[in-house]
This record gives sequence, C-alpha cells and structure tokens, in this order.
Amino acid sequence: MASDQYRTLSGPASAEPPKVKGSRFWGEVFPAASADQALAHVEAVRAREHAATHHCWAYRLGPDAPAPRSSDDGEPGGSAGVPILREIEGRSLYHVVAVVTRYYGGTKLGVGGLVRAYGEAAGAALDAGRRRLVVVRVPVQLAFAFDDTAPAMRLLDLFDAELAGQSYTAEGTTLTLAVRRSQAEALGAAFVEATSGRGRLL
Repeated sequence: MASDQYRTLSGPASAEPPKVKGSRFWGEVFPAASADQALAHVEAVRAREHAATHHCWAYRLGPDAPAPRSSDDGEPGGSAGVPILREIEGRSLYHVVAVVTRYYGGTKLGVGGLVRAYGEAAGAALDAGRRRLVVVRVPVQLAFAFDDTAPAMRLLDLFDAELAGQSYTAEGTTLTLAVRRSQAEALGAAFVEATSGRGRLL
C-alpha cells in the first residue's frame, strides 16, 4: 500500500449473523479519526446496549499510527478482541473501530467457538460497510511574483495537488497547496526550477 493513501469506511455499518447456541453476536463498525473517537464509539454502544453480556472491540488507526488495540471485555483471553482485529486487518482497513455485542444464550461456546462467532460478526459488519480511499496530503506554501503565476499554477496539473488557499501582496502571490505526501518534496523542487529560483517555499 502506498504510504500516503489508505482505505477506510465511509460511514457506520452493522450486521448480526445467526445466533450461535442461543447467543446473539451483533457487529457494529465505525470510521474513527483517533483513539479517543474509537473508544467513544465503544462507550456509546455499551451505553445503548447496557443489558448485553459483553462488548468486545478492536480498532486500527492510520498506517503510521501506534499499534492497534483490542479488548476481550471479560471473555477468555484472545477469544474476542484479537479475532475482531484480524477481520479489520484482513480487509486492509485503517481508521476503523469494530464492536461486537454479545447477549449470552445460556450455552458456553469454548474459546474456538467464541473466536469464530466474534470474527464472523465483525467481518459481516465490515463487509456491510462502504469503503472509501483517503489520500494523505500535506500543506505546501509557495510564494512568487505575479510574472511567475503561469509556471506556478502549472504545478497543479503536474502533481496531485489541490489549491487550499491563495493571498496577494504587492510583491506577488502566496499559494497554499494540499499535496499528496509522497509528492511534496518533488513539487517544491519543481517549483524552484520553474521559477528559475525566484520563487520561495514558505
């Protein structure tokens, strides 16, 4: 995967596979920009489904973020949170939190049964969600004289850059670009060359 793009969910989704020996496993997934946002989704589900037996979860943030986290919420170690996380990782998704709520049906499933049930519910919810591709952009500011406007603006066509803002002074123009992270350095070098060294990177 390119270092400056990743796939995530475009919105929440949920799914509930058939009961397993009387137990309900309800999977819900959400996009999450941060760890705090991911945990807020977990707590919102916990508050809404307060009568449930367990709320097991996992989240994975950006490609450069700290290690993902998961919780078994009282289930045997490794039987819930890790299988949920595997479903997220297996779909190469980032900035996603998955919560699986269990209503106990009276029959113990064993670790293997729990692994399958939690993984299945998380996977079904993830598959129900729509995907979107996110491009990681960084700001680059270019300052140049009015006479260099044409070569500076041409960079927008040569690179994956979006115009985020522009301002004017008596000396010329300042452009703020949102540039694909992997192209920021090359764009800066091309700008200096295109303006024969007259332009400045701020």
